[in-house]
Amino acid sequence: MFRILVVDDDKNTRLLLRVVLEGANYTVFTATNGEEALTVMDREHIDLVVLDVMMPKMDGYEFTRTLREANSTLPILMISAKQLPADKHKGFLVGTDDYMTKPIDDEEMLYRIKALLRRAKIASEHKIRVGDVILDYDSLTVTKGENVQELPQKEFMLLYKLLSYPGKIFTRIQLMDEIWGTESDTGWETVTVHIGRLRKRFEGWQEFEIESVRGLGYKAVKKI
Repeated sequence: MFRILVVDDDKNTRLLLRVVLEGANYTVFTATNGEEALTVMDREHIDLVVLDVMMPKMDGYEFTRTLREANSTLPILMISAKQLPADKHKGFLVGTDDYMTKPIDDEEMLYRIKALLRRAKIASEHKIRVGDVILDYDSLTVTKGENVQELPQKEFMLLYKLLSYPGKIFTRIQLMDEIWGTESDTGWETVTVHIGRLRKRFEGWQEFEIESVRGLGYKAVKKI
């Protein structure tokens, strides 16, 4: 469910991190430097970045500064061989959320990633709570009191994604690629159809709503 971008110019490090993260059930994308990472982020939705510091073209510091200057709150975990306090301080000053020094402990890295996702208000336990409403990813249900609705998979995943990032605008193409897959032959219009079904299903619920952003896409808004 959660999509992690690994940015490191060392091929072996990228391979190792991919194996560890995929073993923990994360979807993994890779890039060799900051510039390539930004390109990946243009076409893929990313939940967290694991980032090396020393890289060609655009290093980890510059990449992080670029995101923060664009008001991005994307969680970033820097992993570097640079161990001096000044190096760590610089990382935090430019906006990283956490910093680990190589060689890393795989288990500790996974704990830190889980904590960062939790702090980012992503439901790492596969549940989202909005007031009295609970979305349970494992059962594909939306519960409010005694009202339990089991949604079709695509409808649930669409609602879960939007409510994982309240206020964040997703384009139809972004939602289409992530939920239906980039290889799907289904047109992006199906996103509009599913949004309509969700709106009708939860019409009158006070906890949240799905808003259209003209010319861009959709966002979920928590009302309480």
